Amino acid sequence: MKLSLAEWGNQLHSGERTYAIVPKRKMWLSISAAALLVCLIVLFVKGLNFGVDFTGGNVYQVSDVANPDPAIAEEVIAENAPDQEARISILGEDDIRVQIGVVDIEVSRQIEDALAAAYDVPANQVSSDQIGPTFGAEVGKKAIQSLIVFLILVALVMTVYFRAWRMAVAGIIALVHDLIFTVGIYALVGFEVTPASVIGFLTILGYSLYDTVVVFDKVRENTENLTAQHRYTYDELANLALNQTLVRSINTSVVALLPVAAILFIGSFVLGAGTLRDISLALFVGMAVGTYSSIFVATPLEVTLRDREERIAKHTKEVLDMRASGKSDVVVDAEGHVRVGALQPGGHQGQGAQPKRKGRK
Repeated sequence: MKLSLAEWGNQLHSGERTYAIVPKRKMWLSISAAALLVCLIVLFVKGLNFGVDFTGGNVYQVSDVANPDPAIAEEVIAENAPDQEARISILGEDDIRVQIGVVDIEVSRQIEDALAAAYDVPANQVSSDQIGPTFGAEVGKKAIQSLIVFLILVALVMTVYFRAWRMAVAGIIALVHDLIFTVGIYALVGFEVTPASVIGFLTILGYSLYDTVVVFDKVRENTENLTAQHRYTYDELANLALNQTLVRSINTSVVALLPVAAILFIGSFVLGAGTLRDISLALFVGMAVGTYSSIFVATPLEVTLRDREERIAKHTKEVLDMRASGKSDVVVDAEGHVRVGALQPGGHQGQGAQPKRKGRK
């Protein structure tokens, strides 16, 4: 029998259907650690393809050419600046962009004239721009400073909001996980790292944080009166929170990824627009990984840290001891995982078994 998305979501929210994400956290964290290791290896071996905004150099753009053949530009650079390595890209259908290292003014003018002649266009259709290495270094420095300030503020706000520093630590680790994974993909595909890429990196951190906070908020709601009951452990209630927010996370991600995927496709294969391509790749990868990390990294890691608290460890032992004595009516699935919220038929214990509510003033 096929379930609709709404029915599936209702079953997840009620506990009738559940996925053992937190109980299998060692597996998910191991998978994430392996993926991060691969990304780090790619970063160290292949490295990032930094654009001239970071390294400094000259950029030439030839507009409305009849024959946008990159080989023509390569030949021009080889003749006029043989010590430079040219990076050539086609923008749209008839624009050529050429990037090289820093050259003096005379050589730069020779290259402009040679490009105009080679592509048979007027001189005013060749534009050039020079970016010094000092400016590029300053851009990189500001980007790192922005990232550090962002992470510090996030840690402080999460600690105050959730009143639990372990949630802040888990959230920050998930953000770093997303950043390293996205940068590793950038290194793997060889896309150029530009200021637009940096904007994309910082944007995905905000998206990932939002998704993680939504899940953490549900974890806090489910465990607010943890010690007032002895049916479920902290781990089980946190796993319920993950299942309850699973459909929401999927829906939000799909809605966000579809337009970004369209921009990535158009920017890469239709317009050839570097800025659109750079920022959309960072957003696409970051959003997908951010959704994954909020479910399979942040919460399992937070549970691992919270299990070290004396109060939670003591409560978990009491719950497990009660089950061992046969005084608990929890439902256990075929794999031995507790289905939080579900009762055995006829197993409801009445109002007396429910947590006491505080009286209203």
